[in-house]
Amino acid sequence: MLQAVLVAVLVGTLCFLLLRALPGDMAFRIAASRYGYDLVDARAAAMVRAELGLDRPLLAQLGTWLLALLRGDLGISLVSNSRVATEIAHSLGATLLLALAAMLPAAVIGPALGLLAGLRPGGTADRAGLVIAAVLRALPSFAVGVGLMLLLAGWLGWLPASDDGTPAGIILPALTLALGLAAASSRIARDATVAAVNAPHFAFARLKGLSPAQAVRRHVLRNAAVPVVAYLGLQFALLIEGVVVVEALFAWPGIGHAVVDAVLARDVPMVQGAVLALALGFVALNALTDMAVALLDPRRRE
Repeated sequence: MLQAVLVAVLVGTLCFLLLRALPGDMAFRIAASRYGYDLVDARAAAMVRAELGLDRPLLAQLGTWLLALLRGDLGISLVSNSRVATEIAHSLGATLLLALAAMLPAAVIGPALGLLAGLRPGGTADRAGLVIAAVLRALPSFAVGVGLMLLLAGWLGWLPASDDGTPAGIILPALTLALGLAAASSRIARDATVAAVNAPHFAFARLKGLSPAQAVRRHVLRNAAVPVVAYLGLQFALLIEGVVVVEALFAWPGIGHAVVDAVLARDVPMVQGAVLALALGFVALNALTDMAVALLDPRRRE
C-alpha cells in the first residue's frame, strides 16, 4: 500500500511536468482538439487558458490535482469535458478484455507445449518448438498482426480485420498478442520441466514405484508452474500497458490508444489519470503474482 501511494504521487507529478515541458502552446492545442485546427485562433486559446486556469503557477495547478486525488477525484478532461474516471473505465475495460483474451490461450497452449518438449529434451517437439518460438519472438507484434490480418481476414475472410462491434472483432488482436506470449512461456515451461525432471526428488519418486504420469503430476507440474506464473503475471501487466500498436492496428478502443490521443491533445488530467491507473494496476498485479507464486511454492512463504 505504501508503494502504491508513492507510485501515485510520483507518476502524477512526472506526467504533469513532462506534459508541461512539451514544446508549443498547451492552450492552443487543447482549443484545437475542441474546435478543430481550422477554427482555432489566439482568442480561442486565451479563452481556454482562462477557463482551465492554465495561467496559474505550475505548483498551484499541481497542488490542486494532488488534493483532488486525495478525494479520489481524477478531474475533468480538458478536451471532452467528461469525467476522467469515466473515460478511463471505458478504455481500460476494453484493454483488460483484450489482455485477458490474449492471456488465456497463451497460458494454456504455451505451458502445455513446453511440458511436452521438456519431458523429451532434444526431441522433435523440443527442436520444432525452439524454432517456432524464436521466430514468433523475433517478429514485432505489428508484423504478426498484419500477417494474420492478410491471411485470416483478407485471403480466407474468416474474421473481421478490425473491431466491428461483434465478438469476432477481438479474435485477431488477441491472437496477435497470444502467439508471442505462448512462444515465450513454452520455452520457460520447457526449461523448468527439464530442471524438475532432472532433480533428485523426481528420481526418488520413480524409485518409490510411481508411474511416469504420477511422478510428473506430483513433482513436476507444480515446480515448473512457478517460473511460468511469474512470467505470465509480469507479461499480463505489460500487455495492459503496452498494446498501443496492436490497438491502433486493429482499431481497438483501449487505454493505450486513449493515452496517445490525450498526449497529442495535451489533456493533462486524462494523461495523469490513465497513467496513474496503469501504474497502480502494475503494483497490484505484481502483488497478486507474488501471492500466486507463494501458494505454488511453500518455501517462498518463509
